[in-house]
Amino acid sequence: MKIIIWNSRGALKPNFRSHIHDLVQIHDPAIMVIMEMKLGGVRAKEITDTLPFDGAIHTETIGYTGGLWLLWNSNRVEVGALANTEQEIHVEVKVRPSNLTWIFSAIYANPRSEERHILWDNLSKVAELHNKPWVMAGDFNEPLIEEDKYGGRGVHVNRSLAFKDCLDSCNMVDMGFSGSRYGVLGAEIHVVKQKRT
Repeated sequence: MKIIIWNSRGALKPNFRSHIHDLVQIHDPAIMVIMEMKLGGVRAKEITDTLPFDGAIHTETIGYTGGLWLLWNSNRVEVGALANTEQEIHVEVKVRPSNLTWIFSAIYANPRSEERHILWDNLSKVAELHNKPWVMAGDFNEPLIEEDKYGGRGVHVNRSLAFKDCLDSCNMVDMGFSGSRYGVLGAEIHVVKQKRT
């Protein structure tokens, strides 16, 4: 099963929809997470209704930034919504036709560090509520180490430690990211997966 996580930086760009159709045709994902569309509400639904997925959950934008969409094809996965805020979507995923069930969390952390602390607290609470396999993926807007960042200001040690404490309390392992590093925000895609105990 494939999942695509994409920081699109704007759903109103001229090639946004065609790019998604191309990604789906090439990679055939069961789930796709699109973040930083800068678009929510009714307009978000209008756009996702035209995309090659039959399930969707949207969050609201954070002012003129943010936005998080989780899209899926119900013939491949059964997705049950658990909770969401502007920074996170938590779902239970059942892979068809197997009985494999796991928790998936799509993340777009607020660029403001004060708001990210709310996300870290929320993730720690989610960890306490289940014992299923769990994957978190998205833009945490906080690099763990200097090598995760390209350009701009250096890594803020205390904020990175708060992020690491959150991952540790959730019993997660950073699987890294792929794609370009986004420079001054240190905003790369990370995938973290729960450790087996």
